[in-house]
Amino acid sequence: MKLETFFEKFDLFADAPDAVAKMRELIVESAIRGNLVPQSDCDEPASELLTRLAAVSDFQSGRASKQPSLPPVGDDGYLPLPRGWAWTRLGNTGRIFNGDSVSESGKAELAKVEDGLPFIATKDVGYGRDALAYDNGLKVPKGDPRFKVASAKTVLICAEGGSAGRKIGITDRDICFGNKLYANEVREGIHHRFIFYAYQSTTFFKEFKSRMTGIIGGISRREFLALPIPIPPEAEQKRIVAKVDELMALCDRLEAQQQEREKQGSALARASLARFADAPTPANLNFIFHRSYDITPADLRKSILTLAVQGKLVPQDPNDEPGEAILTRIYSGVPAQETGNGTTVSDNVGDISFGLPPGWSVSRLGSILIPTRGISYGVIKLGAEPQKGGVFILRCSNVRFRRIDLNGIRKITEQLSCEYSRTILEGGEVLINVRGTLGGCAVVPPELKGYNIAREVAVIPVHTEIDPNFLLNVIASPYFQDKVDENLRGIAYEGLNLGLLRDFLVPIPPPGEQRRIVAKVDQLMALVDALETQLAASRATAANLLAALVAELTAGKDSHAAA
Repeated sequence: MKLETFFEKFDLFADAPDAVAKMRELIVESAIRGNLVPQSDCDEPASELLTRLAAVSDFQSGRASKQPSLPPVGDDGYLPLPRGWAWTRLGNTGRIFNGDSVSESGKAELAKVEDGLPFIATKDVGYGRDALAYDNGLKVPKGDPRFKVASAKTVLICAEGGSAGRKIGITDRDICFGNKLYANEVREGIHHRFIFYAYQSTTFFKEFKSRMTGIIGGISRREFLALPIPIPPEAEQKRIVAKVDELMALCDRLEAQQQEREKQGSALARASLARFADAPTPANLNFIFHRSYDITPADLRKSILTLAVQGKLVPQDPNDEPGEAILTRIYSGVPAQETGNGTTVSDNVGDISFGLPPGWSVSRLGSILIPTRGISYGVIKLGAEPQKGGVFILRCSNVRFRRIDLNGIRKITEQLSCEYSRTILEGGEVLINVRGTLGGCAVVPPELKGYNIAREVAVIPVHTEIDPNFLLNVIASPYFQDKVDENLRGIAYEGLNLGLLRDFLVPIPPPGEQRRIVAKVDQLMALVDALETQLAASRATAANLLAALVAELTAGKDSHAAA
């Protein structure tokens, strides 16, 4: 199969993660292996080109360090080569040198220069993109002896740090540049864009990375010069560059089309979510699950829970007992300012951030608990796990988004559990992570009665007048999670404050509506789970198809290699 056919099949695997990026990788990998354009017996072999270059010293003197003589490539050649190709060391392809270090005071000095050569730092070099960022405001006076100069059509590559071997670019004018970059001013007969693309191949990067040393990670100039690199005949280099340029431009168009589709899909998704929020009818529900555009499962869940909390998910029934009646019964016989375990609750109910439907009320969370229990976190130090007996304990890794995951659960001793009797679970409580991975929350099912919880989890023993699954939906909603983010923003993270939980305003629907909301949320969440499974399967299928097409393209890739 040809690459052109591969591009024609793009829609089949466009859902694969980073599909266009993988296509770019395939293109440059095909280029460095000689699989991109046909070889021609009319081309002068690369061995003759390299012999001719070895006999001519055309390096400029300048301030660049003199390049040492390099041994021929032997067993360290890492690819079988097509006919007419030859191995050489990278140092033989051009004048390679690093730039100059500039202090902060030196940068301030360069920022004052009005007319000079651009100074390119690592941050101004892209990841395999031609253009450099020349507008960083730093210029070097022309002729300044403190700086080396790289001419136009020089290939730059980052040699140190997390971007080493990844940030690669080409100059289109004379520049000065930083000391973490290597410049390769290629010799006559070596196409600068072939070197530029060769640097980007996975195969070359593996060799580059194998020579890196140090904690920060970098490659010395000596090791960089010694890197083996395959060289095609000069005429084939030009054909390769022309084909890669053509295919990369096609990748750019495909990427732009993807971005435009995503932009339009996002607009349609927002419109459909708004339509459903205004009128959450079965007909409008079909719009948010429409297959012609993507609404992410995460966004769907947020929208469903937002509608549930605001009373827009199911219709109100004027015959329902109002939420105020529930609160009257809960508050009856309970001191206004204090609930179980001395939990203090603000007496100022305040205003909730959205309008409440008829029949709804509002209360502080700390005021709608079982009278004999308060919001508490669990066991601080778990100790060694008992070999026999013991009590199961739920940690933050067990409390997921709206569910409990018993994988990896462990035990504590019965004695330790008794010391934290306030958090021994009865079933029906709501759990929420207050440390570790925030966002986890779940209702305790009856079969977990007798379990305990760890320090990073808090138990909310909600009053029996309140459906715990409704409270779970409130806590899982953006309304609550945004409050948590506001509380944590700008402070050192120590976990979710229990005071925030106690004072949190909870909307209270009529009991009948609570049950209808819970049933509707469960129904819609099941649909979202099914959609998520379908999307994952679709992406996996696309990824497998992409892998199969790549394998087909590269099958027999070494059949043209020299014997």
